[in-house]
Amino acid sequence: MAPNDSAGGRRTARYAVPVAVAGVAAATIGLVPALAASGDPELPGITAQQLVEKIAASDVQRLSGTVKVTTDLGLPSLGGLGGDLGAGAGGGEGLGKLMEFASGTHTLRVAADGPDKQRLSVVGSAADEYTMVRDGDDVWAYDGASKEAVHSTGHGSSEAPGASEAPGPGMPATPKDLVDEALKAVDPTTSVTVEGTARVAGRDAYQLVIKPKQSGSTIGSIKVAVDADNGVPLKFTLTPSSGGKAAIDAGFTKVDFAKPDASTFDFTPPKGTKVTEEPAGGAEHEAPGKPSKPFGKPGEAGKPGEAPEQFLGEEGVNVIGEGWTSIAQLSGPAGGVPSEVPEDAPAEAQQFLDALGDKVTGKFGSGTVFKTRLVNALMTDDGKVYVGAVTPEALVGAANAAK
Repeated sequence: MAPNDSAGGRRTARYAVPVAVAGVAAATIGLVPALAASGDPELPGITAQQLVEKIAASDVQRLSGTVKVTTDLGLPSLGGLGGDLGAGAGGGEGLGKLMEFASGTHTLRVAADGPDKQRLSVVGSAADEYTMVRDGDDVWAYDGASKEAVHSTGHGSSEAPGASEAPGPGMPATPKDLVDEALKAVDPTTSVTVEGTARVAGRDAYQLVIKPKQSGSTIGSIKVAVDADNGVPLKFTLTPSSGGKAAIDAGFTKVDFAKPDASTFDFTPPKGTKVTEEPAGGAEHEAPGKPSKPFGKPGEAGKPGEAPEQFLGEEGVNVIGEGWTSIAQLSGPAGGVPSEVPEDAPAEAQQFLDALGDKVTGKFGSGTVFKTRLVNALMTDDGKVYVGAVTPEALVGAANAAK
């Protein structure tokens, strides 16, 4: 059923999937909640194995459409924090831009024509436009809020199976990337079934449902609507085990698999834009409003998107347990968890820190649990971190057992 990953790779994927899903939802424009039309279509029968193979075999590289992302990770309100953090381009100042995607609904326009032509725009007022465009070796990233743009050349082709890659590093633009990560986590602790059909963005689709068999996970189910004709994931919905509305609901509202017009990938920065030119082949440029080193898969030291070294330690990531209740143990920042933000930080930053964390104690000592509806993390006062898509009680238990 699952791709042939090693046991260690599956364990890493288990906690990486919800972390990656939450990170993508908060950081970028990768998720797309689809609106299903009324009336489920009648389609030929298909097994879960056949549907997974259909997704893997999909080679669609041309599409255009409108997408939305609705995210409810259970984070406290940022108040005025987002604006304070979002000023300017690149580096840590881009956190405000990323945090906009941690909650609420956002509309995007996407287009792709093979591995070398892609465009993604966040829909909003002209002043808030955020666009990334790749046309061959020519790449633009434009932030209308700050009137800044980064232009770079010589990047070569990006991967384009399912036209899922946006024109920048770590910027997925359709549900396919999320589905690929979810399928990596499939193993004997997982139930994978086909449960009915749906109409998504005017397309007939099968419904693939992925559920953990174990108790204690914060993930209840992942439902994927798969295009019955070409195997492209059209909708991705992740529901927490605690119930309620989806934490992530992602899919197309409009989609067209015809070749986009060539002019779609033309871009000229508006008058008055501050343009930063990157050297040819500068693959690690900083897009406006985007941190230069977002988290990638933990433990992949030396690769773009790696976790900062202070969170890896000499041994990297140690995965405790297996399946959907796997917990990643890693080294935290020197000196443990800060209880206060720097004096020059906005007042909302301290409010955010206080609202997000709960103090806990155990055999391990004391620490702070940071909670969302999907991913919880325990940061101990002696500098250890335990993170996973599990309950806070499970994190405390892992910390106690490791003591």
